[in-house]
Amino acid sequence: MPSANASRKTQEKPRELMDAAEDYAKERYGVSSMIQSQEKPDRVLVRVNDLTVQKADEVVWVRARVQTSRAKGKQCFLVLRQQQFNVQALVAVGDHASKQMVKFAANINKESIVDVEGVVRKVNQKIGSCTQQDVELHVQKIYVISLAEPRLPLQLEDAIRPEVEGEEEGRATVNQDTRLDNRVIDLRTSTSQAVFRLQSGICHLFRETLINKGFVEIQTPKIISAASEGGANVFTVSYFKNNAYLAQSPQLYKQMCICADFEKVFCVGPVFRAEDSNTHRHLTEFVGLDIEMAFNYHYHEVVEEIADTLVQIFKGLQERFQTEIQTVNKQFPCEPFKFLEPTLRLEYCEGLAMLREAGIEMGDEEDLSTPNEKLLGRLVKEKYDTDFYILDKYPLAVRPFYTMPDPKNLKQSNSYDMFMRGEEILSGAQRIHDPQLLTERALHHGIDLEKIKAYIDSFRFGAPPHAGGGIGLERVTMLFLGLHNIRQTSMFPRDPKRLTP
Repeated sequence: MPSANASRKTQEKPRELMDAAEDYAKERYGVSSMIQSQEKPDRVLVRVNDLTVQKADEVVWVRARVQTSRAKGKQCFLVLRQQQFNVQALVAVGDHASKQMVKFAANINKESIVDVEGVVRKVNQKIGSCTQQDVELHVQKIYVISLAEPRLPLQLEDAIRPEVEGEEEGRATVNQDTRLDNRVIDLRTSTSQAVFRLQSGICHLFRETLINKGFVEIQTPKIISAASEGGANVFTVSYFKNNAYLAQSPQLYKQMCICADFEKVFCVGPVFRAEDSNTHRHLTEFVGLDIEMAFNYHYHEVVEEIADTLVQIFKGLQERFQTEIQTVNKQFPCEPFKFLEPTLRLEYCEGLAMLREAGIEMGDEEDLSTPNEKLLGRLVKEKYDTDFYILDKYPLAVRPFYTMPDPKNLKQSNSYDMFMRGEEILSGAQRIHDPQLLTERALHHGIDLEKIKAYIDSFRFGAPPHAGGGIGLERVTMLFLGLHNIRQTSMFPRDPKRLTP
């Protein structure tokens, strides 16, 4: 006599067959075979940010990630994301979708990539949680192109949650190391997408502005025979049977190009600093935006050119990247960046007087500490209402050996720093272009002349007076957006404790 179990199985079988027979949509969904460039289908994929009311009632194909899925009875809501844009999609039992198709869609792992065919439908009520607020996609076909693993190392909704004290108690946020260890996923968030698109804009505007001013872009070596800044903060690498160093700055090569009559040059490239600084604003490798320029009679010609370049960058960002600025602001609220035209320029002694007035005790030839830099930034903002200013005429004692002394006051130098929101983003100076004076200053700094012989020799055959400066790309991005850690604006940051990913 058959067991009750066996008879139950025989009862279930026809039901399974019946269900399979009912799946009239089975060709309309599934996991696609891996794309190995087998074919070129005649299919146009529409960008998610192009899904607007102008496309209402059109049938479109979209490729996107499944950001979230929520099954509700005979329907399933998906949020489909492509870069920083997302749209709501609906899979509902009907002519095009079976129960099984709805179940399949609801069970697709988050962050999987899908190809979806659907009808763009206008919605009566704005969809506040998506960037495409006026339409949704009614899905007719859905195929998984690349399946994500079921467990994500971090949740994207946690990674974009504002870290507001008291307001969101108990809501998860993601700590910095988890983000950086899983950077590929962290970079998918709308905030990260916005940060690095804006950073790309800074590079573009830097190049565009300088090329319009008649500058030439140059490429300089990063493996060099002597420390560029003459200091100890340098990475040593083995170079066949000798040692070489990673360049701390393209300084010497920019100057050689000026001596070679290029007149105005710039470069964009990595800079290496072997400083064991675990701060919010130091990296061991960063991107330097460097400028060098011959001038006629006064180094202020160069200072004005650099300041104007930065102002053009700030204007360009405010005009072209408003969406990105607002996206970052949602997670990290911040006052809009303010600057003056022409740029405010204060002398070091004026900055010192402002600090002393605020109760800070400092010697005339003392360098600014980070807290004093920040305090001065706040004082300047209160007095002049600007987040961007220049501090000129630094004490000679705190600047590198190649800095031109001020002929009117030998304790001062023709050097300057530029600041954004009270933090230094550029350091620059008129360079010594006379080999005799350069030799004297190098000896004064205790530098081995043999190691900088090629540098000094480049000024022996006629060198125009020149000045320049180096800007840190990650710092400019961080401070323009009012972020609080440089690791947020370095795609794959390198610091004393991090060498991966």
